Amino acid sequence: MRKMTLYTRGECHLCDEAKAAVMRHFPNLAIEEVDVDTAPELIRLYGEEVPVGYLGETKVFKYHLDVKRLRRLLDEQKPKA
Repeated sequence: MRKMTLYTRGECHLCDEAKAAVMRHFPNLAIEEVDVDTAPELIRLYGEEVPVGYLGETKVFKYHLDVKRLRRLLDEQKPKA
């Protein structure tokens, strides 16, 4: 199963909306949710700029899910038959 890393923080309505959108549009995509407030390095990197979604090393979105971009990236990563 492919996995998205979603950088979030508590009490973040945009984070909740982004996670719900990923789950709604991509139910077979696993989500690893990382709370940026758990590490000083993550706070330095992301500050208030969450949610941020990554597929591997590729940044897919910031603040709002870009469904078309994520779908394209997932299609590009499909194994060739």
